[in-house]
Amino acid sequence: MDVTKAVIPAAGFGTRFLPVTKAQPKEMMPVLDKPTIQYVVEEAVEAGIDDILIITGRGKQAIERHFDKSYELEEALKADAKHDRLDRVQEIADLADIHYVRQKERDGLGDAVQYAEKHVGDDPFALLLGDTIIESDTPCTANLIDAAETYETSVLSLERVPWADVPSYGVADVEDVASSGASFPVTDFVEKPPREEAPSNLAITGRYVLTSEIFDALDRTEIGVGGELQLTDAIRKLDGVRGVELDGDRYDIGNIPSWLQANIEMALTHDDGEMNDAVENILEAQFS
Repeated sequence: MDVTKAVIPAAGFGTRFLPVTKAQPKEMMPVLDKPTIQYVVEEAVEAGIDDILIITGRGKQAIERHFDKSYELEEALKADAKHDRLDRVQEIADLADIHYVRQKERDGLGDAVQYAEKHVGDDPFALLLGDTIIESDTPCTANLIDAAETYETSVLSLERVPWADVPSYGVADVEDVASSGASFPVTDFVEKPPREEAPSNLAITGRYVLTSEIFDALDRTEIGVGGELQLTDAIRKLDGVRGVELDGDRYDIGNIPSWLQANIEMALTHDDGEMNDAVENILEAQFS
């Protein structure tokens, strides 16, 4: 089992960010000096993947433009001798071999994944949600790939969330949770359960490695919560699914508080003296 392809769904409306997402994809919301989806693509590349399919929808053309070459901008940067910025712009277009397919109707994550079948074929693939940034020493997707290739099965990243937040997630039913990033068997999943019915507070974090059996499972899955085709319901039909507890920080850029948190915390931790100093000065002025 060799995981060399990634799928990034990026077709959602981003209603929690309106009105800004009326004209701008939520996946293009900036975190520091890069759009959210660039962090996601970079995570896949750092995990050894160079074949990426992004599933878009209406109004998402900015994503394709971002990862395309920009001849006019490059010429302007050359003329102004802004070589550092030129290098950064050129690196974006060379990150990976990126393909696109459009999800015609927004009928859930499961429906979006179905659009990847023709590109993926019979190969296993990583699935990374386009509005979720995960900061960790080892890329989250790399850990999942290691477990998937070891056990030759589907593997999901799981994170303990506050019990009050459980109804917003798909959660796992597990018997024993391994430590130190090792994988463990998952008995079942439940999509967005009421708190009192949740088997655990281990939530799916938006990172998966799935075998191609998921496509047959999706074909056999009925419409679920919210009137959408739920990926979690299809994963329940797979055999031998495993989980890995997230070791890192996850930012759901689909909501404003988490987006603000990402910008502040990443500005403090990323190696950029000017940016670090600016945030530290703001915080000191506000709270000292």
